Amino acid sequence: MIELDGSEGEGGGQTVRTALSLSALTGQPFHITDIRAGRPDPGLKPQHLAGVRLMQRLCSAQVEGDSAGSRELTFVPGRVTGGAYDHDVGTAGSLTLLMQSALPVLVASPVETELRLIGGTDVRWSPPVDHYQLVLFPLLRRMGADLEMVVERRGFHPRGGGSVRLKVKGGPLSPLRLQERGELLRVIGRACVQNLPERVAARMIASARDAFPGLEAEKVVTEGACPGAGIILAAEYRGTILGWSALGERGVPAEKVGHEAASCLRTVMDLGGTLDSRTADQLITYMAIAGGDSTFAVGKISGHLASQMHLLPSFLPVSFRVGEASPHRIDVISRT
Repeated sequence: MIELDGSEGEGGGQTVRTALSLSALTGQPFHITDIRAGRPDPGLKPQHLAGVRLMQRLCSAQVEGDSAGSRELTFVPGRVTGGAYDHDVGTAGSLTLLMQSALPVLVASPVETELRLIGGTDVRWSPPVDHYQLVLFPLLRRMGADLEMVVERRGFHPRGGGSVRLKVKGGPLSPLRLQERGELLRVIGRACVQNLPERVAARMIASARDAFPGLEAEKVVTEGACPGAGIILAAEYRGTILGWSALGERGVPAEKVGHEAASCLRTVMDLGGTLDSRTADQLITYMAIAGGDSTFAVGKISGHLASQMHLLPSFLPVSFRVGEASPHRIDVISRT
């Protein structure tokens, strides 16, 4: 039984999400205490419980401590068998955070799985589903991942109701060496509005285009449970992809949302890394799973990324070499 301290690192929910995935993948049970000790409201919340119960279904796990507010959890995985699953978060909880638990094990296991997930597609404190489609998934495909995602409905706070369908054909992953960006090929974007006029999306794009005159962007206009808006931008280089997004909120002009996404992406580009910080703390899990050594550089080491590098060796024969100067080169070193 692997013993984990949830207060270590950034002290949030990512430790639980990653531990669930690695436990299911490696067959190693774990027990974690002081869950989300670094947050004002510690313990498991509905969002985290949704992830625990999805992973329990995916690998027929035995679970103790899966109740709201619980500060410890025991997870004993069974076998990942693939198949088709529907899973409703029950709130506007983030679907991409749910995927952070499910996808690594499904991508790397020799099974085929189809997931229909219901919840929030575009919510605070998590990447929107478009970040996965435009940034994370293309990089995973370079590692050999076979996965597709269709966004059936958008879900914004507070009512959620979004729906995505994922198809994953698992198998071995290859290392990924993101040493150089190479030439900037283009900047693309996607502005989404729900229960709002199309012109709101156009205004977000126009504002972002002030920073990136050649921006190639599409508008997505939908109807759903509640209104919402957001924009994702992605800088496609010959050797990698960097991305950033911004979410609209009541009273904030569309132009400010577009400017925020563009300004943050420009900052990431200026820092000189081969991954943005939001992608780095997710992709490093897949790099650790893959056989062989991987490399990337990041302008700033986030708390989430540092926590991942602390947690991953508990489950996998992997170590990390981190450069001191920004952009920080990070070598993911396999010990097998």
